[in-house]
Amino acid sequence: MFGKKEKPAEREGFIKRLRARINRGDSWLTYDLANLAPGGTIDEDALDELESLLVMADVGIETTTRIIENLQDSLARKELKDVESLRQGLRRSLVDILDPVEQPLEIGAEHRPFVILMVGVNGAGKTTTIGKLARRFRDQGKSVMLAAGDTFRAAAVEQLQAWGERNDVPVIAQQSGADPAAVIFDAWDAARARGIDVLLADTAGRLQNQQGLMDELAKIRRVIARRDEQAPHEIMLVLDASQGQNALVQAQKFHDALGLTGITVTKLDGSAKGGILLAIANALQVPVRYIGIGESLDDMQPFVAAEFVDALLASGRKG
Repeated sequence: MFGKKEKPAEREGFIKRLRARINRGDSWLTYDLANLAPGGTIDEDALDELESLLVMADVGIETTTRIIENLQDSLARKELKDVESLRQGLRRSLVDILDPVEQPLEIGAEHRPFVILMVGVNGAGKTTTIGKLARRFRDQGKSVMLAAGDTFRAAAVEQLQAWGERNDVPVIAQQSGADPAAVIFDAWDAARARGIDVLLADTAGRLQNQQGLMDELAKIRRVIARRDEQAPHEIMLVLDASQGQNALVQAQKFHDALGLTGITVTKLDGSAKGGILLAIANALQVPVRYIGIGESLDDMQPFVAAEFVDALLASGRKG
């Protein structure tokens, strides 16, 4: 079963980079909470200001309301006596939202190949994520195959083939314009024949409001199920954190159409906010498998709720 622990030094380095990169720009993440209470006293005015900061940080109205209501309850119980107690109360609220979606991806030996259908709009980093996952699984001793199911863009096939060469894993592809479902169907047969552990299938990523895309993805899912009724075993959405509330809209549409089982959030280094992850977790409760903060292979790591929250609240602090 997939569950290999990260090397401590590698994980520590990732957390350090996460804190540094997510705490950039002008948002609540870099806003010292002491500024909310210049006199050191926490009151309703301080919570009102925090509420505005949360909304501006893409946490969203519904999720922000949940957080603020928890803090108001604590204030009423006279538990928010100073800035540090506010920080701890805020941390508890954020962890409560994110803890349920901290669910590592597990690949059991009973499914071979274990099919991961990768979905998401163009530009979210889907193909790059596939390449990073291929390397991660290969380094864990698993055999991997890639399926070039985005047949609408020749560049997507070429990019996937480049990742295949880089990671020394086979790629199943057909000519541009081929039926994506047929490509992935053939890839499943090839993976099965070769005893491959994990099949990572790329898909097209045109805008999420195009019904044709959702229909195409649903077709791919049906076709894979003809070979294995439990496949795909993971439907993973790749989201660009810098898209803000639009990322939540994307997630809702893909989830409604396909029934997502996992999410990978990329480009947290390109957004000083990161609050969108809270909005998505609160709205969908879909497991967040990985988060990414850069282009290098070790810049994508399994999601750990407490680490992420501490990174959000690390502004103005050493480490």
